[in-house]
Amino acid sequence: MKVTVERSELLRSLSHVHRVVERRNTIPILANVMVRAEDGHLAFKATDLDLEILEAIPAELGGGGVTTVPAHMFYDIVRKLPEGAQVMLEGSGDRAVLVIRAGRSRFTLQTLPEGEFPDLAAGDMTHRFVLAAGDIKRLIDKTQFAISTEETRYYLNGIYLHIAGEGNASMLRAVATDGHRLAQVELPAPTGADAMPGIIVPRKTVGEVHRLVEDLDGEVTVELSTTKIRFTVGPVVLTSKLIDGTFPDYARVIPVGNDKELEVEKRDFEQAVDRVSTVASERGRAVKLSLSGGRLVLSVTNPDSGSATEEIEVAYDSDPLDVGFNARYLLDIAAQIEGDIAVLRLSDPGSPTLIQGKDSKGALYVLMPMRV
Repeated sequence: MKVTVERSELLRSLSHVHRVVERRNTIPILANVMVRAEDGHLAFKATDLDLEILEAIPAELGGGGVTTVPAHMFYDIVRKLPEGAQVMLEGSGDRAVLVIRAGRSRFTLQTLPEGEFPDLAAGDMTHRFVLAAGDIKRLIDKTQFAISTEETRYYLNGIYLHIAGEGNASMLRAVATDGHRLAQVELPAPTGADAMPGIIVPRKTVGEVHRLVEDLDGEVTVELSTTKIRFTVGPVVLTSKLIDGTFPDYARVIPVGNDKELEVEKRDFEQAVDRVSTVASERGRAVKLSLSGGRLVLSVTNPDSGSATEEIEVAYDSDPLDVGFNARYLLDIAAQIEGDIAVLRLSDPGSPTLIQGKDSKGALYVLMPMRV
């Protein structure tokens, strides 16, 4: 193998690929990235056995070949090379090393045989549809924060993607919950998604897709089956196993009879919650909302450090109500509200609250109360 490639191109590609590789590996080959030079391109492949990423970039080839090298070390080397550098890669099959040259710098990395590198065979993908990158980003942005990190409830460790409604009214809906809060967002179902199975996309995969679409204006091709999903984002192909589990019947926790409605300026509310929660204990993080007439009093009492209160004007004309919430969860939801006005539909101090933007655009949030 003999390849010359632009440092910026190489760095951008490796920045996508190396993130899939776990820092700690009991299987040595999984710490490596596969490097393949052929047909005027340099292709990279990395996997953690649940997620696989493949990306190719144009390169000047003096000779083809394939090998595997330590992913994080390779990325760190390229990252530290000077901007604008031309990087030369030379593989030597008999000595099992890859030589990296740029200017006066020279590195030699140990390689492992590519034959040992695992292949995450995708199998047949039964459904295929195309989404705008902005739509995928919105689906993730509005729900990702509510994904559970509790490994024992593994079926909550991802975003549940499924079709809701029928015919012309069918929607592609994304839902995430950790048992304390729930986030749901939907958009019109794209062509090809109608009969797709309900799937749970793992947290790590969600994070990688979000990074890939962050600054993308184009479209993303999504292919899936009951066990795998594949995202094609420009030159990057990301294939992932799905979580093998049943997502709970989330519709049962979305309140429909909450009759006390509170309208509040989102920015004022967010800043007030943030200020009073400064004195909250890390363990409790509870903030109390006291509603009466057209005013809301937010208060926090921490026996160890002190207390805080703040009053803001709101639109509320129901019976007086005191209810407590986790401040962090409130701020997470407030950050996702679109528009200037947040609407909270409440029932009583022990029941879940429904939160939406006044112009909800298909997004809603449910938050369980805390005892205060």
